[in-house]
Amino acid sequence: MAITIQHTVSLLPYNTFGIDVKAAHFVSVQTEDDMRTALRSGISPVLVLGGGSNILFTRDVTGLIIKNDISHIRVVREFKNRAWVDTGAGVQWHALVTWAVENNLGGLENMSLIPGTVGAAPVQNIGAYGVELKDVFVSLKAMNTATGQIRSFSLKECAFGYRDSVFKRELKGKYIILSVRVSLTTHRHKLNLSYGDIGKTLSEAGINQPGIRDISEAVCQIRRSKLPDPAEIGNCGSFFKNPETDLTVLNNIRKTHPDVPSYPLPDGRVKIPAGWLIEQCGWKGKRVGNTGSYARQALVLVNYGGATGEEVKNLSDQIITSVQNTFGITLEREVNIM
Repeated sequence: MAITIQHTVSLLPYNTFGIDVKAAHFVSVQTEDDMRTALRSGISPVLVLGGGSNILFTRDVTGLIIKNDISHIRVVREFKNRAWVDTGAGVQWHALVTWAVENNLGGLENMSLIPGTVGAAPVQNIGAYGVELKDVFVSLKAMNTATGQIRSFSLKECAFGYRDSVFKRELKGKYIILSVRVSLTTHRHKLNLSYGDIGKTLSEAGINQPGIRDISEAVCQIRRSKLPDPAEIGNCGSFFKNPETDLTVLNNIRKTHPDVPSYPLPDGRVKIPAGWLIEQCGWKGKRVGNTGSYARQALVLVNYGGATGEEVKNLSDQIITSVQNTFGITLEREVNIM
């Protein structure tokens, strides 16, 4: 089936921040052949859009927006205690988690309710509550934007790091992810209860022997209590990465803030919650024009209605400067600015 390229299309329905900008050209693709045809349209530059949950538009977009709607979920290989599941890049991430839980496949439950699509998941190695995509990842298929050729990437080739991958660095803009393959447990699930909020939520519900469904439901409950629904208040979830720093920086902060939370890293450094840093600087719940820092979670910047992308970006600049001046730590945005 031939693709249809539309012109001067509002991107308001296609980004969770609720920013109303226009795309000069826009096309939805459902198959690999559609994707190849779109890339050969001759329109450039090309921007691939998934769920629009990790992008802040500050201006109208020239070139071609490709909405990746390749959608399938299927078991492609079964082992003694595992199954490989292949999923199209256009599937909503939480839809995959829900499907896995309903089919008693374990490994994704801690990442319930993360916004965005499956295709975006490997780009920043999504993770939550002690689990990251790399923990279940097998491989992915991606299309070279210049040649249209399809290549498979292994776990090692993706070079996953904390909210990082080769697709954010050397291969940024050079490949479009088509599908992702993960390895999930079929029984004797290895449950991850390392984050206290999960155990506390399960305990309060009287669940002493949780299964993967219980954990998924607990995570959903926790996330809904802390994070705003994009359908009600525009946002992209966590706007900044949790900074990783040296012990000397942490010890310096402890001189004035002895209660600073921190988490040890394998390389001897520590991770400090960005939300805590932002809150200490007085930004939590603060509104600036049509945007602000969310009252329940300082890490989340929101659009209260009518905000421009430039407004949100300016607020993030102010927060970065404030944290730098107060703690000597430079926050890094998790959200892509366009």
